[in-house]
Amino acid sequence: MKTEDRTEQRTEPDRDHRPTGHRPDLAVAGAAVLLVAVAALVGRSVDDYARVLYVHWPPLLASWYPHIGPGTAAAPAVAVAVVAYGPVLAARLRWRTLLLSCWGASLAWVFSLALIDGWGRGIAERLTTKHEYLRVIGRFDDIGAALRGFNDHILIGPPGNWPAHVAGHPPGATLTFVLLDRAGLGGGAWAGVWCIVTGSTAALAVLVAVRALTDERTARRAAPFLVLAPVAVWAGTSADGYFAAVAAWSVALLAVAATGKARSPAAAALGSGLLYGLTCYLSYGLALIALLLLTVLLLARTARPLPFLVLGALAAPIVFTLAGFNWWEAYHLLVERYYQAAGGIRPYWYWVWANLACTAIAVGPATVAGLRRTAVAVPGAARALRTGTAEAGLRLVPLVLAASLALLAADLSGMSKAETERIWQPFMLWLLPAAALLPGRRRGWLAAQAVVALLVNHLLWTGW
Repeated sequence: MKTEDRTEQRTEPDRDHRPTGHRPDLAVAGAAVLLVAVAALVGRSVDDYARVLYVHWPPLLASWYPHIGPGTAAAPAVAVAVVAYGPVLAARLRWRTLLLSCWGASLAWVFSLALIDGWGRGIAERLTTKHEYLRVIGRFDDIGAALRGFNDHILIGPPGNWPAHVAGHPPGATLTFVLLDRAGLGGGAWAGVWCIVTGSTAALAVLVAVRALTDERTARRAAPFLVLAPVAVWAGTSADGYFAAVAAWSVALLAVAATGKARSPAAAALGSGLLYGLTCYLSYGLALIALLLLTVLLLARTARPLPFLVLGALAAPIVFTLAGFNWWEAYHLLVERYYQAAGGIRPYWYWVWANLACTAIAVGPATVAGLRRTAVAVPGAARALRTGTAEAGLRLVPLVLAASLALLAADLSGMSKAETERIWQPFMLWLLPAAALLPGRRRGWLAAQAVVALLVNHLLWTGW
């Protein structure tokens, strides 16, 4: 370990920027449980009266299905190990070793949760269902022709309309799996492994960004919570986990570029732009990641990376536009397609708040408690940031708020009615570090995170 890293860990005072009492944290976590319960009861009543929610176990897209599988022994073992040793190792390991350890632990957690459903139904078959990307691989034999005609198949009605997930995303999402197939990694198993392995790196990206924008101690405190998050239930072989990782690395690269912690800030900013541009061609809604990128520049108090960021971000739009795909036209067609299907039937009045119940489940009670502390810290963080004297914990506040704002914008848009436990992963990732603001050893909060994930995965059959 570098000498400066040891010095920082030894001399950094053990400050917590929020009140140390646990009762308000527990009260907010309890309120989140109540919100979930109300969403479940109201949702069940709505569906008993009129089948308009199109989910089997509201508010989650899931079915009641208690079961066990190969991951039933492995997942609790991973959880116990992270709860018991995670905080200590996060504080003591060398930084690079910590990053590798977090990736390994995140991989183990996501894989073991997925394997509760079995190898086939949990991993190998997830991306081969009738709504998924792998159903149309054969229609991309001529990629240029597929891109030029992509918009012709978005709406329901014309012959050969795309499956729901293909129509609901720009073609960059489907092209990922087409290119995997071309590389000899075709089929659901390789696609599932790709999503898990790449998606698990998202935790590292958040750690890198938090360390650059706040300090190493705050990142280390957040590390176990980034690993043991309930959202891992939906990161397993969901393409949205892969999308979340691409978006997260865009933010991380900009963070190290803006704070001067990259060997080549210009190259890091250019890479950030390239990934942000790709993100927008993986999912339309992830254009909102721009709020996080803007927050990074505000926290770093610099606009120097901006030209390189913009230059990189233009690459994907230029390539796809020259290939014949019109993003803006496709988005408007998607809106029409959304209201042709379940999106036009699902009631806005219910999902606009039930989506938040889905989020509470996916981020877990520790994150909910951390968000309370984030909210309490807003006035102090605003004053400190204006004067440039904000301490590390306070510098985390704007990052979490930016993710919350992006999530709320997606919610209010009406284009995310249900399935948000999966769709909002790229935003939820940036809420998880809020748990670093919780005082004490926090093993109880970590255990609560694990229990939520294990209960959901064993009692429900989650789908997308």
